[in-house]
Amino acid sequence: MIRVVLIDDQALMRAGFRALLEAEDGIEVVGEAADGERGVALVRECLPDVALIDVQMPVMTGIEATRRIAADPRLGGVRVVILTNYGLDEYVFDALRAGASGFLLKDTEPADLLHGIEIVARGDSLLSPSVTSRLIGEFVSRPPDRATAPGLETLTRREREVTALAARGLTNEEIAEHMVISPFTAKTHVSRAMTKLGARDRAQLVVFAYESGLVAARNATP
Repeated sequence: MIRVVLIDDQALMRAGFRALLEAEDGIEVVGEAADGERGVALVRECLPDVALIDVQMPVMTGIEATRRIAADPRLGGVRVVILTNYGLDEYVFDALRAGASGFLLKDTEPADLLHGIEIVARGDSLLSPSVTSRLIGEFVSRPPDRATAPGLETLTRREREVTALAARGLTNEEIAEHMVISPFTAKTHVSRAMTKLGARDRAQLVVFAYESGLVAARNATP
């Protein structure tokens, strides 16, 4: 059973998401909140698997709520999915930097919403190669800022290589094929890199790779 919390200031939106999710076997909505501050408190109380959080809300934004959830060691198992009306924008990028595992449009197809929740619940991120390329093109092509992305020196050569490939949107299986190693070994390298960098999931690994200069924006597309 995947336990979900809804955090959105629009009651109608919350009701719609709740109806959709609770009609699905294997998903349970365990709470909802109308602003980020109450949402963070609810997440701490309920300890859901996934928190669906609106990016723009009163009292506390979805970005700040995400940041607080990601910074709380007790909430290490909670995955945040940002909900937005506008698609990929600066708010979404800031949310990914803060610790979100991905984002979904509020008008996304029901099947895509359900699939997205399943993806993040198992620890993966909602960043397809096409989304990764747009992220890089629009927001990460700024000059590298190594001061805000420390830790590159802690990675081995193999870990740097898998981090760079993950940043291009490759799956563990594709990384394994590219490096001529087993998928298990690729997954191990990715996991070790995430641990050393303090990344909650692959979304933060992508942000780190470009902000640190490990991967150049001009090489974004696989």
